[in-house]
Amino acid sequence: MPEPAAAVATPAPALDETMMAMDVVDTIRHADRLVERELGGEDRQQRLRERLREIYKSQGIEVSDGVLDQGIAALEEKRFAYAPKGEGWKRSLATAWATRARWGRFALAGFGVLVVGWGVYHFTVVAPRQREAAALAQELGTGLPRALRAEYDRVLAGTQDAAARADATRLLAEGEAAARAGNLTEARARRTALNDLAARLAAAYTVRIVNRPGEPSAIWRVPAANPRARNYYLIVEAVDRDGRPVEVPITSEEDGRTARVSRWALHVPEAEFERVRRDKLADGLIDQPVIGEKVAGTLAPRWTIQTTGGAILSW
Repeated sequence: MPEPAAAVATPAPALDETMMAMDVVDTIRHADRLVERELGGEDRQQRLRERLREIYKSQGIEVSDGVLDQGIAALEEKRFAYAPKGEGWKRSLATAWATRARWGRFALAGFGVLVVGWGVYHFTVVAPRQREAAALAQELGTGLPRALRAEYDRVLAGTQDAAARADATRLLAEGEAAARAGNLTEARARRTALNDLAARLAAAYTVRIVNRPGEPSAIWRVPAANPRARNYYLIVEAVDRDGRPVEVPITSEEDGRTARVSRWALHVPEAEFERVRRDKLADGLIDQPVIGEKVAGTLAPRWTIQTTGGAILSW
């Protein structure tokens, strides 16, 4: 049986033909109008081949049809076209490194602005808040409990009055509970109340009827709730042993307002009012102006006349 004929190997195109085909591709690529015009018809390859032959002939170059066909095919297949690779992180990193001199100054300046801004924010906002929070925690944890206990001890040392001691015990318990709960406002309020209680207990003064020319010593008022009735008051003042005014907390029975004053109007029966009125009308003076005494360790004055203890702050 006869041996099959060996396949004839197709020889590789000569180097000069390959170079010429590349030149054809380059010529076509740079002749944009030529490509746009010649690639639009049905016989585009034939017309393009003829036009290319004319171009090369005008340059004194003879180009075979095979080379022209190779160039046209290579153009369509984009065989000799360069296709850049897509962007990747390595390419981006390399580009950034290569252009660091251009953007580095701006990046450094931006970083400096961030550092300065962070420093300003830290020292003007963060640090003060941290100090405030630390001071608040210290006050609630140790400062207020110690202050509450100190005021409580001062009250107990200054009085044997059962009511005053009971008030102090209640205020201490409420203040300590508020501090444990983190309620700064309530804890401070209880400390202030204990301080006021201790100050009231420590105060010592006498209460006397105002007895000066041109100033009233007694008044009467018609209550708004009962227009047919009258309330009678003596105008009094609190003074120390040297006659200097002493401010004491007085609550008005008309509107419930409390204020620290040295002069107020004390509610008395009509008989006391008439006694003082007649005494002053007799010779312009009140023979016994002192009507109460507040000694240290007590909460209220001890009166020498009949009184409800009620008062008003204005008349």
